Amino acid sequence: MDKLRSMEVFVAVVDAGSFTAAAAQCEISPVMVGKHIQFLEKLLGARLLTRTTRRQSLTELGVQYAEQCKAILSQISEAESGAARMRGGARGVLKITSPVTFGSEMLAPAMVDYLATYPEMRADLHMNDRLVDVVEDGFDAAIRIGQLEDSTLVARPLRPYSMMICAAPAYLKRRGIPRTPADLTAHECLDFLHWNRHVRWRLTKETEEATEIPVSRLRSNNGQALKSAAVAGFGIVMQSELLLASEVAAGRLVPLMEDYVPAPRPMHLLYPRDRQPTPKLSTFIDFMLGRFGL
Repeated sequence: MDKLRSMEVFVAVVDAGSFTAAAAQCEISPVMVGKHIQFLEKLLGARLLTRTTRRQSLTELGVQYAEQCKAILSQISEAESGAARMRGGARGVLKITSPVTFGSEMLAPAMVDYLATYPEMRADLHMNDRLVDVVEDGFDAAIRIGQLEDSTLVARPLRPYSMMICAAPAYLKRRGIPRTPADLTAHECLDFLHWNRHVRWRLTKETEEATEIPVSRLRSNNGQALKSAAVAGFGIVMQSELLLASEVAAGRLVPLMEDYVPAPRPMHLLYPRDRQPTPKLSTFIDFMLGRFGL
């Protein structure tokens, strides 16, 4: 027999005062009520009820067990109601991880619109350029840039992540305009600390050999910091188009070496696989694909 169902029947007997009344309440026969009670008593190894031809009463164990059953059934009912509420509308807290530049420049402003549309939602945005374990760290979704490793996560493609190479007009006037990667050896190139050695300023065409750029005098793990240094005239920056475009439009930075800019990298929205995602996640997925999808 189902233990929870037997507990429900036992509580009905306690509240209703008889097998007959409990049977009507549970929509089963009085005989089946007796079987549920017997199942529990066999499971516990002790009697829950004492019955005579005129009345029934709880044993000492029965009193304690009835209270515990009521508490357990109440918790289950509350959990089911909470799940139903979650399924019924977008509410709760979204925990999202994103690379710093995309998160600060694009995701955070977009979340203002999302939260305005879903007033019962809250969002925790975690900006980090290092990979985190989405499931292990309890994230609902993640934004990833670059090629994906094999994963059990669902990956939905977003618009590719484009790069730009730029420098301030004052810097170019002082140091000259680089035309090819080889020219960069005579320039200050701002390094992003999370680049690995295979990515760092590898700006070659298929017919050209890679040029080894000297170690940067200014490096940072934050694209905003590198942009600020470039705007101040210190050197040449290579960062995302979404970070640099406004500075280019304002004339504070000038695009360089456009034929050598690395190809756009793929970007994806990742989230754990679930046959029935909650409204808070499904609405966020739909919002992200509508705002940033292909």
